[in-house]
Amino acid sequence: MYTLYGSPSTAGTAIHWLLLELGVPFEAKLLDFDKGEHKTPNYLALNPDGVVPTLIVDGAPVTQMAGIATLLAERHPEAGFAPPLGSPARAEYLSWTLWLANSFQPHFRAWFYPHEPAGGEAQRAVQAAARERIEAGLARLDARLVDRDYLVGDHFTTVDLLATILCRWTRNMPKPATEWPNLKRYLDTIRQRPALREVHAREGLTDWIDG
Repeated sequence: MYTLYGSPSTAGTAIHWLLLELGVPFEAKLLDFDKGEHKTPNYLALNPDGVVPTLIVDGAPVTQMAGIATLLAERHPEAGFAPPLGSPARAEYLSWTLWLANSFQPHFRAWFYPHEPAGGEAQRAVQAAARERIEAGLARLDARLVDRDYLVGDHFTTVDLLATILCRWTRNMPKPATEWPNLKRYLDTIRQRPALREVHAREGLTDWIDG
């Protein structure tokens, strides 16, 4: 059985959702960020960065949203959430996974926590730059989906799961993901997945899921 450390409406939600999609046994431990539960010595021993998610796999902690998602897809190949090794779609799957994790996701950190890279004086400039880069990323996703239902291949993979969670984070931004037409069509379809709706219920999330 897996043990997931997460928190509502965070990167941990992606892994919580994936575990529900897979239908595997797991225990979810939702940390209260307001109480600093992600900064306690016990949690930092599992994840020295003090962030979520952390997944306990065979007794050992695994961190990083994209890494955990890829690992789970590989451990449960029967679900079909990652192209098999050696398949033509595998390289594309890895490229999109790493683009989302390395080139797109970091801009959200700058948007939500502009004081971290900027200190007290340049927060507006940092946030403006983050918004520009997030919107450029959304435009790239929208272009990818012009004639496609999914980002890689012809069915849902963990690339779609990661992209959906990042798009969810734009819901209160000046131009959310749903303002791009192809992304809106794509997200409207994915938001009907029972496991995504279930994770919203389990984490007490009431916004965005119904449009």
